[in-house]
Amino acid sequence: MNQPYDVMTREEIEASWKKQNQNKEENKMEQNQTNWMQTELNEAKQNTNLTGDRKEALKIEDKQMVEVDINFSKPFDKWIDPNNTKTIRKIIPVRCNGKDMNFWLNPANPIYREILEAGQKGQTHFKIMRTGIAKATRYVLVK
Repeated sequence: MNQPYDVMTREEIEASWKKQNQNKEENKMEQNQTNWMQTELNEAKQNTNLTGDRKEALKIEDKQMVEVDINFSKPFDKWIDPNNTKTIRKIIPVRCNGKDMNFWLNPANPIYREILEAGQKGQTHFKIMRTGIAKATRYVLVK
C-alpha cells in the first residue's frame, strides 16, 4: 500500500524552514527579555544593603539653598553600589520643610566632613547650597 504524500515545492520547504527559524528566534528574544528582567529583579531584591527607613531623597536644585535639620542620634547608614564597590554614599537623615528625607552624600565630599565636625560641636541646623551639575556639583554650607 502506498501512502499519499504531500508534495512541497522547494520554495514551500524553504518558507517552512524560514518560518520555523523565525519562531525559534522570536522565542529566543522572548527568553532573553525574560532573562534580563529576571536578572534585574534579582539584583533589585539583593540590593537591600540599605538599612533604616526608605525616605524620599533630598533634592537640591542648582543655585538653590535649603535649610535642614540633621539627625545625629545614630550613625549614618551606608550604601555601596553592588556594581561598583568604589561608589559609596552616606545616607544622612534630614528634616526639610517639616518632611523627613534622606540626603545621599559621597563621604569623600568635603561637605561631609564639615557636617560631621559641626555635628560634634552640637550643631544640627544647616543651610546647604548646591552649585553645578553632574560631576561639577558642589555643596556648600552657608553660615
